[in-house]
Amino acid sequence: MGIRALGYVRVETADLAAWDRFLCQLVGAMDAGTAADGARLYRIDQRVFRFRIEPGAAEHFTAAGYEVADAAALASLAERIAAAGRPVAHGDAAGAALRGVSAYFTTSDPAGNGLEFFHGDSAASTPFASPLGVPHFVTGDMGMGHAVFTAPDFNASVAFYRDVCGFRETDMPRFFFGGGGPDDPGMGFAFLHADNGRHHSVALGEGPVPPSGCVHIMVELPDLIEVGKAHDRMKAMGYPESATLGQHINDETVGFYVQTPGGFDLEIGCDSLVIDPASWQVTRHKGISIWGHEWAWQKAMKEAQAAQ
Repeated sequence: MGIRALGYVRVETADLAAWDRFLCQLVGAMDAGTAADGARLYRIDQRVFRFRIEPGAAEHFTAAGYEVADAAALASLAERIAAAGRPVAHGDAAGAALRGVSAYFTTSDPAGNGLEFFHGDSAASTPFASPLGVPHFVTGDMGMGHAVFTAPDFNASVAFYRDVCGFRETDMPRFFFGGGGPDDPGMGFAFLHADNGRHHSVALGEGPVPPSGCVHIMVELPDLIEVGKAHDRMKAMGYPESATLGQHINDETVGFYVQTPGGFDLEIGCDSLVIDPASWQVTRHKGISIWGHEWAWQKAMKEAQAAQ
């Protein structure tokens, strides 16, 4: 057994109110209260929380928490990660209770991106109810969505997720943002799936780690109507749009990207491809999007060229 799914994310912030506004009034997440240590918790389904927003001095993505099958799988994974030279810090009972899990440990990948692994999940006693009337998010066995990181030591990081952690390759492209000419080395990407139908639960891009600690995380809404309503809310509330509405080639998700208060992006999408993880054959797509997805940096370049 490998990794079951992305269970939750942890984010540090000096502005809890900004995250409350973003998650409740834009995304449609449910306020799940304040934890014993002061962290703010937010739900998008029956799990006790999916977003754990922790008070601190910085704006930083702390960790993505991934679920494994049981205590034996967690212990085996911890041994493999330690043997690979990465730090492993086993959590205590109090930390497990704060996360709504039976046991967990913290670590990081070769690029220093924060990770947690756990077993024994828990559900809330009350039904999920979005303050915006979002009927549901697409989660269940596929987890809360996916997380995307960068890694300057790209090959070593891919090997860590694949050979040590147990993720499996889904799509392994190389994108050429400079046109693919002799002076364009391209950028390696790795989209890796867990033991469920989500196209990827983690992905890596070749490059330096951003100050925010993450490139983006993704949540899936039930249909394009809900995505469109979220897009309208983003505009009305004045949040920076990182990428316009569009559809990806590899996972077929239709959606957009918005900058979070933490500086990394949130992809809000729908209609994502569901794969069979047992029989999937690795693809190597040559492009990012079928249509749309004009990125903020592309807009900035066009505006600069027009000004000249």
